[in-house]
Amino acid sequence: MAINGHHSSFWDPFMVAISDRKFWIPFYLVLAVYFIYQHRRQSILMFLAIGLSLAAADGISSRFIKPYFARLRPCHDTTLSETINVVAGCGGKFGFLSSHAANTFAMAMLFALMLPDRYRYFKIFAFIWAIAISYSRVYLGVHFPGDVLGGAVLGIVLGFIFGYLFRKSLVRYPYFTRIL
Repeated sequence: MAINGHHSSFWDPFMVAISDRKFWIPFYLVLAVYFIYQHRRQSILMFLAIGLSLAAADGISSRFIKPYFARLRPCHDTTLSETINVVAGCGGKFGFLSSHAANTFAMAMLFALMLPDRYRYFKIFAFIWAIAISYSRVYLGVHFPGDVLGGAVLGIVLGFIFGYLFRKSLVRYPYFTRIL
């Protein structure tokens, strides 16, 4: 049985779509407009925290951890070629740890800390979104489960750090919390 052995004509294109960063651009744009409208000045710090957490998650996972561990993606490992079902291309050479997982879990954790309690359903959605994207990477045959687990841990830690810094910034710079 393959690591990613369950495939169907319905799920294959769905998993390819949710794994594609371009697929989420309309969602990100709507979210950005909503944050600007709803949070005004505070959205400046929100975007700064999001940008820094994504830069850290992507940079640490892609530029430091992947080259350091140099673990081949399952789709590049010749010993697994007969057990892996590669749905739509393989990506880069190394897979540990998943940048998709690191980025999405960093954002989910950041949203959990950054947004007020009235957004509890959105916070739950953000973690479900991160899990779905991470699972899609294993489904597509481009990551081992440990790759996405490692990415999730890195993302949660970075999301926590930048969420903490965001909250500290709101206290330190009250300009960003005043209503326009």
